[in-house]
Amino acid sequence: MTFDQVAALNDTVKGFSPLELTRWAIEQAAGKAIVTTNFRPYEAVILHLATQAQADIPVLWVDHGTNLPETYRFAEKSRTQLSLNLRPYLPLMTAAHWLALNGGSIPMPDEVERVESFSRIMKLEPFERGMRELAPSVWITALRKEQNPQRAATLKPVMWDEKFQTLKVNPILEWTPVEMEAYLAEFELPNERTYYDPAKGDEKHECGLHAKLVTDVAKG
Repeated sequence: MTFDQVAALNDTVKGFSPLELTRWAIEQAAGKAIVTTNFRPYEAVILHLATQAQADIPVLWVDHGTNLPETYRFAEKSRTQLSLNLRPYLPLMTAAHWLALNGGSIPMPDEVERVESFSRIMKLEPFERGMRELAPSVWITALRKEQNPQRAATLKPVMWDEKFQTLKVNPILEWTPVEMEAYLAEFELPNERTYYDPAKGDEKHECGLHAKLVTDVAKG
């Protein structure tokens, strides 16, 4: 898809609410939409939006095996409350195996080589595998500008992912924590603030799923 074609789609959806954009995205997907999650704080918002538009939409989750117990409980609560069609993808190497070969502890943000190894083996590989197997024509995400200051100017509600040849749709791109909190309260959705991603560390540093794998729009 060309830059001009993506720009035209963004003109089409200008002014859409998050739910309207989510419904529009699923209409474009011809039955091949997915939503991705990592069950970080506020993830119930995008999962609720997606399941309102398509109750059985596949939910791709990379479970790298080193999440905190609170994250796993939040994932299960979300799965149950929203009747999620959860599609977990696990690394080919167990967390215990990776930890045994890499210092025995979860990497800290300043341990660059360990962080890169964890990201590549425990997160990126299962994510790529999940995207290949599910082969979505539309990929719905929880990306928000407020969390991505380095790339905020380049992020759009509708983008083209060259690697996976899919439309990437970001319904809550403009929302701040104020809107997120209000949505959670309105629909009595679960949330969990205790979260740590070894491949991300600092909240303003993107993990590989969006920073390393994604080409926002095709050139030309």
